[in-house]
Parts: sequence; structure tokens; C-alpha cells
Amino acid sequence: MNRKSFLKGFTRNLIIVGFVSLFTDLGSQMVFPLIPLYLVTIGASAWVIGLVEGAAETTASLLKVFSGYWSDKIKKRKPFVLTGYSLSTIAKPMFAFATSWPFILFVRVFERVGKGIRTAPRDAIIAESVDSSIRGKAYGFHRAMDGIGSISGAVLAFLLLPLLGFTKIFLIAVVPSAIAVLCILFLKEKNKTGEKKIKKTTSFKVSLKALPRNLKLFILVSTVFTFGHFGYAFILLKARNIGLGNDTAILLYVLFYIVYTLFIIPSGILSDKIGRKPVLIIGYMLFAVTAISLIFTSQFYAILVVFVIYGVFYAMIDGVQRAFVADLSPPELKATALGTFHTAIGLVALPGGLVAGIMWDKISPEATFLFALTLTICSLLLFMFVRNNKQ
Repeated sequence: MNRKSFLKGFTRNLIIVGFVSLFTDLGSQMVFPLIPLYLVTIGASAWVIGLVEGAAETTASLLKVFSGYWSDKIKKRKPFVLTGYSLSTIAKPMFAFATSWPFILFVRVFERVGKGIRTAPRDAIIAESVDSSIRGKAYGFHRAMDGIGSISGAVLAFLLLPLLGFTKIFLIAVVPSAIAVLCILFLKEKNKTGEKKIKKTTSFKVSLKALPRNLKLFILVSTVFTFGHFGYAFILLKARNIGLGNDTAILLYVLFYIVYTLFIIPSGILSDKIGRKPVLIIGYMLFAVTAISLIFTSQFYAILVVFVIYGVFYAMIDGVQRAFVADLSPPELKATALGTFHTAIGLVALPGGLVAGIMWDKISPEATFLFALTLTICSLLLFMFVRNNKQ
């Protein structure tokens, strides 16, 4: 596939949103992979790490459905995107002044408020910027740009940590994030005069009820799965648990994002051709393989393979889930649907993170991964009842 053919159907807004995510994640991933390591350095336990990551995602998720609803109601996306990315940019240097885990928790939550405001309207911009026949590829492109930024940020964190330490890296991370905010100014709002609008008298509750049953069922499947999804923080803890140092853990994190970035666009294209559901099922099965592997892993090379498998898994679900939600949602409720999806899976992030951390501390690391495997199997069984279309 040549470049001209690959970019066919891509729009100015999609390209801009891609670069916004690239620069934002460049700054974010100079910070976020270091947070679990920094928490361990100041004496925090695994349940604290689970609390910090879970509370951050839950806070963001509480806002996503409301920002999505209001974005649909006023037919505006850009103000939410600009505000959200600006708040996250302001939060980055605040980590430099954190000397205890409660303050790190506060800053992490504050940063995620920005994510909660921007995510659903931004994802709606992507859905509305391209034809539905290439929606999977479009989300794949956006997530790939996100991945490129993540790789760059994590590599910079790895290179700069021995030279500058945690604090100075947290301060420098604000620069690429500020560039991302400037890029947002060039976004153009889509003219939505031809679309059915949410009436001013239409309540938030009524809008949620208007979402199709098949979409609600898929959101339930995703929520059950996310409750057991332990995330990269616990894989990094596993790497440290078998004796690997901070520098090696960061390199493994970079490997994960390289694999993710390489597979995210092909996964989106594949979902355009064979449907979203088969791709997501394969992704869930790969996560099950990840969980099983981590139960028995005790060698560096085994952890290396786990990070590769986890990268492929994440590539197969990250963009495709969003495309599936956009496929199943009514045009006038696209941001509401995306916000509901993000909120539902985020609300279980806090209890899921706490359960994973408590199991790690009180029982064993293997218990955390066994719990994840059990819920993944439940999700796959529920997925059998989800149709691969809007009906």
C-alpha cells in the first residue's frame, strides 16, 4: 500500500488531532511510566499504585459522558478539546513538587480531569471527519500517532532519568504538551446543520436511554473486561519483582509501545474489512494469554515476550473499540455514546486497580493475574451476544 492510497479519505482535522495526541503523549509518557517507579522510590506499596492509577482513570471517566453529552447538545467539539488538553498541560510540571503519594494522587487526578473533558468530543471529531468505511483505519492512525508520541516520551524518560532525575523530567514534559495545545487552534468545527439535534428539553437521562441495546451490551462487555485489566503498571511491577531495574523496566515499556504502534493501524484496517467484533475477540484472547504468561513468568526473556503480546493485544482493542462504539451509535448521539463507553470502563478502573493491588500485596502477584484471566473469560462469553452491526 503506497502513501497516497493509505491516506485516501484522511482529512485535515484527523491529521491535526493526530499531531495533538502525538505531542501530548510525548509529554505524558515522559511522566507516566516514571510514576509507579517514583512511588516505589518514596516507599509506596502496590495498593497505593493501584489507587493512584485507578482514581485517575475513574475521575476522567466520570467526566467523559457529561462532556460528550454537552458536546452533542451544543454541537461543539473544539472548546472541550482545547480546555481538556490545556488542563493536562498545566498539571504536568506539578508532579515536580510532589514529595508524598497523596499529592501525586491529587495531581494525577487533576491531570485526568483534562482527559475526561476532551476524550469523547475528540473521538467524535475523528468519527465525523472520515467516511465510516475507513473509520477503523482512522482511529488506528490516531492511536498510532499517540503511540509514536508515547515511544518518544518513554525513550526520553529513559535517557534523561540518569542525567536529570525525576523532578526535572516532570518540568520539561510541559513543553511538548504546550505545542499540542497550540495545534488545537487550527481545528475546524464540522458544519452539523444537516444533523438531527438534541433538543434543549432532552435530558441527559433520555439521551442515555436512546442509545441502542446492542451498544449498551457491548459497553457492558467492555466494562467487565476492564475491571480485570491490570494495565502496564502491574507488568512493570512484575518486571521489578523478578529483579529488573528501573532502566530495564522503562525499556520494556518502550518495547510495548513500539509493538502497539506497529499493530494499531493494521488492526483498524482489519476491523474495517472483517468487522470489529472478531478483532476485539482476538484481542481479548491475547490478553488472556498475557495473564497466563505472567502467572508463570520468572525470567527476563519471558517478560520480554509478555510485553510484545501485551502490545499486540492493546493495539487490537484500543482504536477498534472506539470505532465499534461509533458504528453502533446514532449520528446525533455519537459523542454521548463515546462518552458513555469511556465512563463505563473508567468507573471500574478504581475498584479494579485496588483489587489488583490488594491481591498483589495480601495474596500474591499470581492472584492478580488469575483474577484478570477469570474476568476475561467472562467477557468473551458475554461477547457472544453482541451483534457486529447496529441492529
